[in-house]
Amino acid sequence: MKKPNIAIVGATGVVGTTFLKVLEERDFPFENIYMMASAKSAGKTVTFKGKDYVVEELNEHSFDKDIDIALFSAGGSISEKYAPIAAQHGVTVVDNSSAWRMDKEVPLVVPEVNPQDVEWNKGIIANPNCSTIQAMVVLKPLHDKYKIKRVIYSTYQAVSGSGVKGISDLEEGLKGNDKCEAYPHPIAGNCLPHIDVFLDNGYTKEEMKMINETHKILGDDTIKVTATTVRVPVFDSHSESINIEFEKPIDVDEVRETLANFPGIVVQDDPANNVYPLAREAAGHNEVYVGRIRRDFSVENGINLWVVSDNIRKGAATNAVQIAEELIK
Repeated sequence: MKKPNIAIVGATGVVGTTFLKVLEERDFPFENIYMMASAKSAGKTVTFKGKDYVVEELNEHSFDKDIDIALFSAGGSISEKYAPIAAQHGVTVVDNSSAWRMDKEVPLVVPEVNPQDVEWNKGIIANPNCSTIQAMVVLKPLHDKYKIKRVIYSTYQAVSGSGVKGISDLEEGLKGNDKCEAYPHPIAGNCLPHIDVFLDNGYTKEEMKMINETHKILGDDTIKVTATTVRVPVFDSHSESINIEFEKPIDVDEVRETLANFPGIVVQDDPANNVYPLAREAAGHNEVYVGRIRRDFSVENGINLWVVSDNIRKGAATNAVQIAEELIK
């Protein structure tokens, strides 16, 4: 079988450069690779597997060439315009923006959770929200075993989720400069309960993404879900406190074992020795780390979890590359 030709759209961005790292680390098979970005980045050189590639400007004719898979991370408006053009040319797009996630014609995929949904794609596959992805890897085996009744998400999200502007705001803030390019308030020394825009229902768009995407990925609208998402002064890795109530009785040791045996999860749960998932330790890794596994005594079948993962890797680039791997299986 011939190796696929691939395109990276947004090749010079934070996620785009991580696409390339992950493709190289996983030795993803390809024949040709094309680097694409906006006019501002066109002409720059990107090094991949020891070879230099010139970044070309993304336009209506970019997909006239023979391309099989395109990994997009260039923002929602770019994806809305160019993903359908690519799909019309026979390209399968794996899109990292929020543009297509809730479209009924577009699969929303976390490969450890719902790889079968890749099969019904019509040219576009959506990569879920970063904070949703790591939660899904953890919720899936528990939902299969005990049936989830209700989920409460409280997230502590890194500034890299806002791209270079978020990183710059924190870097400058730590130097004593209250820069507010990415956020309405200084992020250094602060926690902002405000990710994306506020909606009429009082939730932020990020919170509603987690709620709606949980239902779509797990294929179960009966699960009650609520969320509070918070931006914290951490460079990399999102941390989440997840409270789950189940239909069936649970055993904490069995929960721990179920999670430890699921692909992509590393259990770090030894509080007596101060062992639990940390953002700094998760950074640069592809796994989802789980700890602080304990019963919630306020409900009959409840449990609390602490879940940490690198938001640029598993929360974006690695998940997209895993989807591409499903496509070529």
